[in-house]
Amino acid sequence: MKRFLILAAMLLVALASQAQNVQLHYDFGGALYDKELDGRPAITTTVEMFKADKWGSTFFFVDMDYTSKGVASAYWEISRQLKFWDGPFSAHIEYDGGLVTGASFNNNYLGGATYTYNNSTYSKGFSLSALYKHIQKHDSPHNFQLTGTWYMHFKDGLYTFSGFADWWREKNPHGDFIFMAEPQFWVNINKINGVDKALNLSVGTELELTQNFAFRDGFYAIPTLAVKWSFD
Repeated sequence: MKRFLILAAMLLVALASQAQNVQLHYDFGGALYDKELDGRPAITTTVEMFKADKWGSTFFFVDMDYTSKGVASAYWEISRQLKFWDGPFSAHIEYDGGLVTGASFNNNYLGGATYTYNNSTYSKGFSLSALYKHIQKHDSPHNFQLTGTWYMHFKDGLYTFSGFADWWREKNPHGDFIFMAEPQFWVNINKINGVDKALNLSVGTELELTQNFAFRDGFYAIPTLAVKWSFD
């Protein structure tokens, strides 16, 4: 296990070195919602990258949750859109997994198809994916997932509204299906008149919307306060 943790840490460092942005979130979940959430880590960092190329695009993010004792969990997703033809459809492959104190998440392997739309100026767009989802070592490993993502820049890039929504089948203590969405709203400081254009800082919020996710039975809406630094 120690060797695995070291290798996982090295992989996270390698991915972080390719990041497009780094986010810091203060999570209000433990304080506002339920006594069962009191142990929920208040601080989360996110490292995120999206890169397009002639064969499609690659996206990943890495989340790490922190308590006063250190890192409590780490989770990452990496996906590849593969397309060597014209048109809005692409093949989609993905891996999800991570660690939590004393245990690890099941490996998730996904594959399917994605429809992507971007307007001519790339100021807004969305994608829809229909995926087969294999949850390794799960009692019911064969499942499916529907995923939507979106982004919108407006007021000359001053504001950004972005996020994702996942709905998937996975037998759990609360039922057979899980829903998660994380819409984000950002104010991009470098777009304010008179601000140094090199200041690639954004401030904003994320709202985690879940149904039957993890140990939480039912619906939760958990907000954060966040800052983001984007790299050129």
